[in-house]
Amino acid sequence: MAGLVDVKFEDGVAILTVDAPPVNTITAAVRSGLDHALNDVAKLSGVKAVVLSCAGSTFFSGADIGEFSGPPKEAEYRALFNRIEGLNAPVVAALFGTALGGGFEIALACHYRIAAAKTRVGFPEVTLGIIPGAGGTQRLPRLIGAEKALDMIISARPIDAKTAVAYGAIDRIAEGDLGAAALAYAKELVAADAGPRRTCDMKVATDMATPEIFARADATAKKLYPNRIAAQTAVKAIRAATEMPIAEGLLYEEKLGNQSKATPESKGAIHVFFAERETRKISDIPADTKGRAIARAGIVGAGTMGGGIAICFANAGIPVTVLDTTGEALKRGLDVVDGTYASMVKRGRLSEEDKARRMGLIKGSLDYGDLGDADVIIEAVFENMEVKKKIFAALDKVAKPGCVLATNTSTLDVEEIGTATSRPQDVIGLHFFSPANVMPLLEIVRTTKTSAETIKTSVDLARPLKKTPVLVKVCYGFVGNRMMEPYGREAERMVLEGATPREVDSAMEKWGMAMGLLAVYDMAGVDIGINVHKANADKYPVDPTYYQAEVALGEKGRFGQKSGKGFYKYEKGDRNRYDDPEAIALLRARASELQVPQSAHDEDEIVERCLYPLINEGFRILEEGVVLRAADIDVVWTSGYGFPRYRGGPMHYAEAIGLKKVLAGMQKYRDRFGPMHWEPANLLVELATSGTSVAEWEKAR
Repeated sequence: MAGLVDVKFEDGVAILTVDAPPVNTITAAVRSGLDHALNDVAKLSGVKAVVLSCAGSTFFSGADIGEFSGPPKEAEYRALFNRIEGLNAPVVAALFGTALGGGFEIALACHYRIAAAKTRVGFPEVTLGIIPGAGGTQRLPRLIGAEKALDMIISARPIDAKTAVAYGAIDRIAEGDLGAAALAYAKELVAADAGPRRTCDMKVATDMATPEIFARADATAKKLYPNRIAAQTAVKAIRAATEMPIAEGLLYEEKLGNQSKATPESKGAIHVFFAERETRKISDIPADTKGRAIARAGIVGAGTMGGGIAICFANAGIPVTVLDTTGEALKRGLDVVDGTYASMVKRGRLSEEDKARRMGLIKGSLDYGDLGDADVIIEAVFENMEVKKKIFAALDKVAKPGCVLATNTSTLDVEEIGTATSRPQDVIGLHFFSPANVMPLLEIVRTTKTSAETIKTSVDLARPLKKTPVLVKVCYGFVGNRMMEPYGREAERMVLEGATPREVDSAMEKWGMAMGLLAVYDMAGVDIGINVHKANADKYPVDPTYYQAEVALGEKGRFGQKSGKGFYKYEKGDRNRYDDPEAIALLRARASELQVPQSAHDEDEIVERCLYPLINEGFRILEEGVVLRAADIDVVWTSGYGFPRYRGGPMHYAEAIGLKKVLAGMQKYRDRFGPMHWEPANLLVELATSGTSVAEWEKAR
């Protein structure tokens, strides 16, 4: 295909170069282009070797995930890869960048593999609820042995070129220019009369394919991926490589692969994959809106959040000035940043040179005037409206025209904060999640006055900061914390009713949450929640039991990990949580004072009472237009709140189990507890009773 695959012939070597930006995905057009290129090669006289390479930023990055929801395409991949493998001249794959999934599978179908030093290869499929379906489970164990293949595919972790050479997955690492090295390698193979070396002709080494090895792999798959079966399915497929000829094994792999695509875990994970791509598409700002360049940044507040945000900018190579009110506070904050980088060096994730370079991009200051050259300034102080407005008034005086003035608030009204400036069009919320240098979510909160340019600049900024942006409108708690409120309410209410913190957290962790919410409160600080609820008492219904579990603990100085006790107790130097009879006694005593009836709670009730009101609030948010699409809510929860990606996020999960079931659950608990907290959202009622999907509702709207 013109423009996609170029064929050159040099000294008996046919060089096929694919150029399909941005990342050389193996789309239908690329497959067709390669087929045409192979036809061209077949017409050439005197072809002694073939080099398969790519232009651009990476070797084939993978299969076209967009095809997964349509008819199966495995037969097309199999035919193309078999055709490459069946060539009578040695075929050299020239790898660079990240050759993952289908990108690694096409390399395995080649006879030899040479790679640039920084190349990474691997199979991430099980994290999407599927298995390598274009020969990966059949060719890789033949090449490197079943044990290593099992580890690579189950762990889903890419390996670097050096490790791949040690495994036998890659033959050599290129020195200098990869194209020249690949061509030289092909000529070397011709000179040595090496001929094709087909993976399909190899047998899986029996000493690395014992029943014990497969039993261990199966146990690892179950442990790493609770509630999911893709990794276990991959073990079955790899076992088939030890038992079947490759033609049969490839067909069996295809059968298992198509079964895995139909599972809820695959549908959930793939939904999130595409939802994350969509968040940058802002339908209600002009398509030709240009964002402003961000060359320098400023941060007000050198605390935990400010320091974490500073690391994000330094990691992106953007100079950042961190301002605080006192030299002592500033030094303490910058020391924490230095310590974070030192820890990364110690763990081998960063070199001393990289640490020095990144720390060199972070400057401390006590003078607002030093923020005058910043293109974006982020306020990251504690949650107090008057303090934040005072800071924004000061920034208004020193920030240059067009500077984005952002607040990291998690609950306060960004619109009101903007009134402290003469330029509300430049004011926006950039809500990072703790730890800011680790968590991928960035809630971008626009006001009614925020300009399209400011929005576009903020969304574009997420990319170098390696964040997943979700644009939201102003409301209390925005999306994540607003939906967290009813989840936390029920978790705390149930421990007043007689459930233990362990029972509540374990049920949610078993269901798939990364961490139980009560343990999260202990980690963040129980006093944080107490202060937020005190400061925003007018936002909540009149309910004397509302969030009283945390108040009972806080009155006794139980603030979580930092005080050694909260909902659980903690030993010094040990972040594990331990059940604490004292905490349970305090909760029982408070329940008695509030006359909260005691009851038993099974896992189903705990999960329903935590999730259904969370989902219900999501439908309110969607109906109010706080987000552009339901999938944005799913991204917020999977990127920032530990909601399992394989369940697709709250809104996807609600549809997966059925909106009628969610509505019936809300009505069941409304009958039991009354309507104060359990009134179903109007949109949930509308969709559940009409049988309309969220997608249909969004399209009609």
